[in-house]
Amino acid sequence: MRIMGLDVGSKTVGVAISDPLGFTAQGLEIIKIDEEKAEFGFTRLEELVKQYQVEQFVIGLPKNMNNTNGPRVDASITYGNHIEHLFGLPVHYQDERLTTVEAERMLIEQADISRGKRKKVIDKLAAQLILQNYLNRNF
Repeated sequence: MRIMGLDVGSKTVGVAISDPLGFTAQGLEIIKIDEEKAEFGFTRLEELVKQYQVEQFVIGLPKNMNNTNGPRVDASITYGNHIEHLFGLPVHYQDERLTTVEAERMLIEQADISRGKRKKVIDKLAAQLILQNYLNRNF
């Protein structure tokens, strides 16, 4: 069973996919979106869903450190509602507090990647961490 993890931002959506057994998450790509123009990357997402035979989604919820909803929580839930409607697949939500911070730390400490290059991969890595946290918690 393949699960797709998404890190939804206002300009990009980081995408990750689980292995067929649901043990590990791998970052796939970053889809550019434009909320102001109502361009949400659903066409590309549909291609990936078909290619990987996705059966469910996990979307990161950017909560505040005090467990209240951050400003992007509503946008993430709205995105999830659209996905659920478009694909007819279940959508789960995963607390994503500090995943972007963790992703950036990993890229600096373990990969020694420059700031410019980090910006190009950080959302994909954050999606991978969101999905891996979900897999660890549920399987």
